[in-house]
Amino acid sequence: MVKFVNYRDLRNTPSSVWAALEKNGALAIVANGEPRALMLDIEEGELEGALQLIRRVRAQMALSRLRASAARRGVDRLTDEEIDAEIRAARSERKRTAKRRKA
Repeated sequence: MVKFVNYRDLRNTPSSVWAALEKNGALAIVANGEPRALMLDIEEGELEGALQLIRRVRAQMALSRLRASAARRGVDRLTDEEIDAEIRAARSERKRTAKRRKA
């Protein structure tokens, strides 16, 4: 379980925040009762690797949200033919828009 720390603690008692981060490995920074950021304890020289992992996790979370949205709207059950029709319609609209811009 991640420990929650108020953002004011970063300003008022930073040494206690750093100690908690070292002890717990991760802290959730809270503002107005809502988690706003996540602090992770990383080893020296691991910044780029940690950033790459965070980007991958964010992409996975976005994909999960898209899939859940598709399921709610029922478009997760489209047939291949329906998908192809949607693609054709989108491409056709894109071409019409491009022609209007050129004119």
